[in-house]
Parts: sequence; C-alpha cells; structure tokens
Amino acid sequence: SLSKLQLKTGDLDPRLFSRLRHLQKLDLSDNLLDKFPNSLTLPDLRVLNCNNNKLEDVTALKQFPLLEELTYENNVFLTLNDDYKVMFLLQNLRLLNGKDITKLANHVRRVNSRKLTSKVTAHWEKFFRDQLPEKYTTEQVKSIKKKFLKSVQTNVVYGPSSLGEFTRWRVKMIAEEFLACSLGLELNTDPEPEEKMDENEEEGTESPREAAEDVSQVGDFSRYVTVTSRKRKRNRSKPGSGNKRSKSQANTEEEAEDVSAEPLHFLQCHSKGNSREDFKTQLWSCVFEPLLDCGARKDPIVSSSRTVATCGGESVCLIDCETGTVLKKYKVATEEFFSVAWTTLTMVISDSRKKSHNILAAAGRRGIVKLIHVAADFCYGEIKAHKKPIATVCFSPSQETHLFTASYDKRIALWDIGIPDCDYNFKASQLLVLEAFSVPLRIALVPTCPEQYLLAGCEGGCFAWNIKLDKGQKSRPFEAIFQFPDEDGDMTTSHRVDGLAFLNDDVIVSKSSKPGCIYLWSWSQSFDAKGKGYQQTVDAVILAELEWSMTDLSYLTLSTCPAKDYVFCGDEKGGVWMYNLSNYVTAWSSAKGKHSDKMIPPTQILKWPELRANGEQLSEVLINNVVSDPTFTYLVVLTSVNITAIWKKS
Repeated sequence: SLSKLQLKTGDLDPRLFSRLRHLQKLDLSDNLLDKFPNSLTLPDLRVLNCNNNKLEDVTALKQFPLLEELTYENNVFLTLNDDYKVMFLLQNLRLLNGKDITKLANHVRRVNSRKLTSKVTAHWEKFFRDQLPEKYTTEQVKSIKKKFLKSVQTNVVYGPSSLGEFTRWRVKMIAEEFLACSLGLELNTDPEPEEKMDENEEEGTESPREAAEDVSQVGDFSRYVTVTSRKRKRNRSKPGSGNKRSKSQANTEEEAEDVSAEPLHFLQCHSKGNSREDFKTQLWSCVFEPLLDCGARKDPIVSSSRTVATCGGESVCLIDCETGTVLKKYKVATEEFFSVAWTTLTMVISDSRKKSHNILAAAGRRGIVKLIHVAADFCYGEIKAHKKPIATVCFSPSQETHLFTASYDKRIALWDIGIPDCDYNFKASQLLVLEAFSVPLRIALVPTCPEQYLLAGCEGGCFAWNIKLDKGQKSRPFEAIFQFPDEDGDMTTSHRVDGLAFLNDDVIVSKSSKPGCIYLWSWSQSFDAKGKGYQQTVDAVILAELEWSMTDLSYLTLSTCPAKDYVFCGDEKGGVWMYNLSNYVTAWSSAKGKHSDKMIPPTQILKWPELRANGEQLSEVLINNVVSDPTFTYLVVLTSVNITAIWKKS
C-alpha cells in the first residue's frame, strides 16, 4: 500500500518497481499521479487501485497484462472512452471500478473490433487501393498512409458518439495494423501529432446497450411513445404549407429539400420525480457544449459538439444529440431551472499545470446560480445572485469568468465567478448592476464590442447599456431604449421583447408583441443615431421583417446560427420556423438601412410529428426554444409538454 503519500509520477521509480516481480496487489489511491511510467514492469500484478488521483491517460496500463481488478474512480480527466480503452488493452480484466465488465469487455474486444476492422478494410478498398501504383516509392507510401489514417478516422464510425474518442483510437490502431500487413509498413510506436480533422456527421447505429450504463434517473420518452411513421420520414414541407398567410412563399422543392430535417429522438428526461406521466414540465433553455482544446487530450477529429445542456423543472440534463443518450443529469428538488450557459475555464491543477475545463452555469426560480464541473460530475459552488428568479444567464465571449444574470428584480448583474483551485475553492464578486426598470427576458452582448455594450429584451422594451468596467459607476441606468413600429405603424418603446439574438456582427433579430412578425435591424445604424447621455430614445433601423405565427402567446423565443445565416423560432402548434437569410445578409450590409418592403417568409416549417403517449395524442405543444449547434447539424427543440425533440439536418 502506497496510499495517501502525495506521490507524483516521478516518484514511481522503475528501477525499484522492476524488482517487484511477484507483486500482485498495489494500492496507489489518494495521491497526485497524472500518468503511469511505461516501464514499471510488474509482470504478476492482479489488483490495482488508483482512486483519487489526477490521471489523464490509461494506455500505459497495458504493461500489466495479468490485471484482473482495476479501480480509478475520482480521476476527473478520465471518461467513458478510457473505460473502453482499458477493457480492450487488458484481456484479463474482470472488475472495473467495482463492476463486473466481463460481458461488455468481450463485446469491445470481439464484436467492436470485428466491425471496425471490416469498416477500415472496406474504406481502403473503396477509396485508397487504386491510388497506390504497382511500383511505389517510400514517399508515395508515406503520403498514402497519412491520407488514409486521416480519412479513416474521420469517416469510419460505429456506436454512440459519446465513445467517439475510443472509436477513433481503435480505428487508427486497426488501420496501422492493416497497413503493416498489406504494405509492409512499420507500426508507429511514437505517432506524430495528429492534425485536426472535420467530423463526419454520420453515426453507426450498432451500439452495445451497455454504452448507456451511466444514465441514471432518466425517463426516455422515445421508449414508449408512438411516432406516426409517415411523419417520421424526412420532413420536406414547403414554407407555409397549411398556412393561408404565405402568399409570397414560392420556394422550389429543391430549396426546401436543402434544409430538410428529420426527427431523431423525443426525450422525456426532465420529469418531476422521474414520473412518466409528467407532460406539464416546461423546458426553457439549451446550449451546446463548447469543444475543448486540451493539449494531448484534444480530440483530433471532432470540429463541432454533439453534446447539449438542457434545463427545465428541477433538472439540468446533458444529452448526446446523435444517440439520444442522457449522459448526465443534475437535480435540485426545490428549483425550477430557467437558463443554462457554458464557459471554458483554464484551471490550475497539480504541478502548476493548466488545463481547459467546461463549466456549466444553471439558474432559475431561486435566484441562485449553480456552477457545475461537468467532467467531474460535481456542482462545486453556487452564487446567491438575486432575491427573485433569474430569467436568463450568459457568459462573456471575451472574459471567461464574467457571467451576466438577468432577474425578475428588474436588474442585470455582472459577476466574476473566479477560477476554482484544485480543491474547488473559488471567490465570486459582483462587478456591475444594470437597472432595467422592467423584467429582462433575453440578453445579448454586441459581438464587435462584448466588453462595452449589452442589449436586453425586456417586458417593457429593448434596452442597451454601457458595461465598460473602466467607468467608475457600478450601478448604471440604460443608455438607449429602441423604438419599433406597432400594429398601427406608429413607433413605440413600450412592448414585450421575448426574443433577441445577433445574426452576425451587426444584424439583430428580435421578436416583440406585434403579432406575426420578427424584426431584423442594424445595431450600428441604430446606435450611431443616438445622442450623448443616458436614457436616449432611438429608432431601430429595421432591415427586414420575418413572417411568423399570428399567435399572441409570449415567451416563444428565437435563436440564430450565425455561421449559416439561419434564424429559428418555434410556434404555438409545435412548428419550427426556419429562415435561411444568406441571400439577404450581403444586401443589408451594402444597403445602408434600406428596409425590405416584403416580409420574408420562412424557408421551411418543421411540423410537429403525431406523438402518442399512453395511447393518447399529445396536443397543444408550444415550442419554447429552438437551438442549433454551430454547424447546423442538430436542432434541439424544447417544448411546454416536457419533451426535448432532436432533429438532424438531412
């Protein structure tokens, strides 16, 4: 037993350990190990305990081929992918973290390997075999090998995307073995740094059920809901189909097909008390997890996240969009969560090494912000931000620790949440308070100057504040309130703005109480017209209007996908209105505020499928929120009936 000795990796001297040739049990728990030396040479080791260390990689454990029992719980950098790696590398392993993994390990070693080998071989035969001439030089072989390894890791997929890192690790290994056998190439023992690759959007469906073992307390709606088959087919409804208002909607079938999407999953994972009868919990907010740049742990392939955080009722969930697996769930019985937001903090661990970690902030009715280190499954702190509910939160894109909280107390606060140390001690401080005079519902930082201006859509209008921290004033009134046309065409500041987002650096998309309309307007052209001083009334320079539902229901919010020039907004009938504005953006930038005369119709409306629960059709489905990932591969739809719907672009 070498437990609780503050041991670091350098303290494990191979010269000493290599003499322990009959050692069978080793306890290294509660130390500071970040990896294993490759040459400990313990040929008879059967039981190893590495709990409560800082391990980042498990591949060095292959030097213990007789290992039967392994535990490494509470190593925050290790994931499900590492579990699968040790199952493959250690052929005699029976118990992992106290669980019998015999059946799953056999699947990983045999079925998984057989499937991947078949796919790798097929990929070579289809795309690369003919590229190699009969007589080839060493340079040609190296070039083909590099291209093949890159391509095969990108395109060969199998199992859930939560195991993507393991799959690519195995694919590379199999591909190198294949090349060594077929071309006589030597295997890499010290591979070159891998290049960043784009992710292929396809995903295999033959996944072992055991891959979802760590899902707990989840009611999966898709297990017992009936989706009418004709509705599950690719949705190619033309804009305005079944909508009498759409006279100008003349998109072709090809245009509609370009954005066709199909439903992948319908999940009921926010139920109160995990009740399958709960179709009342409202779902409010979802945000895709940012990708990490973690040095040696950086995934060389994935270029866009498939993991989304959703909130509603008493819980926050992390969902893999491709598989529909609820990866993690966080519950507070007395809370109702309204908003979630991600940031990436550079945290210092042992040996003064810095690493990037994704932190999730979640807030709601209690006015408290919960801070969750997702990879560690740990809510490490909370900030008592307001005495009234928090409507929405967002992090600054330029200051990773700066968090804005907008509350029903009619204030928006800016917090520095600090950076937790290795024991998760942190210190949060309030930097600013913005007086809103009505409840703020949506907030957005101006992309060109996120440290200077913040916009908010409120119950009583649309406001802008100067948030620059070099100004002495900690409590600030708004700097501008924007006027918009009302139903009669008159300009007014008094209206509820329940949707607000930037489409690009300048164009703002907002939704207010004028029925059937979403405004697109210019930040620079509107704000440049403002006079000096506070509380100025400014006309919004409107560029265009989007045609939308005539409902008078509020809080059906909108979102944007700036990379693809898309706007999304749900309606009161379960529909998702999608607007492709790429053809308009260039014209707006050159038109200097010229207002489009015609309302822009949706490019497509995704219709809600005919879902049945317990034999009854779900009706009156409101779409509270719709969010796409940055590449518009997945569309996550949050409803008023406790269902998270995930669509995938076809």
